[in-house]
Amino acid sequence: MELYLAFAITTATFALIPGPAMLYAAARTLAGGRRAGLMASLGLHLGGYVHVVAAVAGLALLFHAVPPLFTAMKLAGAAYLVWLGLGLFRDRDNTERPKLAPLSAERAFAQSIVVEVLNPKTAIFFLAFLPQFVDATASLPVWAQLFLLGTTVNLTFSAVDIVCVFFASAVMAKLQRSHTSQRIMQRIGGSILVALGARLAFGDR
Repeated sequence: MELYLAFAITTATFALIPGPAMLYAAARTLAGGRRAGLMASLGLHLGGYVHVVAAVAGLALLFHAVPPLFTAMKLAGAAYLVWLGLGLFRDRDNTERPKLAPLSAERAFAQSIVVEVLNPKTAIFFLAFLPQFVDATASLPVWAQLFLLGTTVNLTFSAVDIVCVFFASAVMAKLQRSHTSQRIMQRIGGSILVALGARLAFGDR
């Protein structure tokens, strides 16, 4: 339980750092309204489970088949997390405000699942993060621990995404009286998405 508490605190810390998913949810809200934003958040959440299951299957198999390789993966993951932490101190704008025409909530939902499933950085994050909190002596099998940890990450990040949706929706509500303001919000939302896509394609890997 102490290990899980440390994990939960670390996960919450990561979740509160502005990142692509948070900005994506806000962008969808600005472009299509609160419902589109919430459906986009749900799509990201469901897409995240693809990475959870993949990480659980791969890491659990590695743990049982080649324990030293699992340890090596864990050390490599730890180094990656340190690199991420140091990156926060670099002079890099990590909160760029992500053209996108408004989509129906259903299309936003479907597209968001695809966006998350095809995001390699999510897969890398799970592979690097989850092994740090696995206890080989625990009563739960390794695969169950990994699934619990992965689900916790997904739920925590999604909760923060939903908060961003409501915040973006509140901003829109104050600007809805102006048609020009609405168009500006849509363009801002679209710009965020373009910036996130470019960053994912050309950013550090």
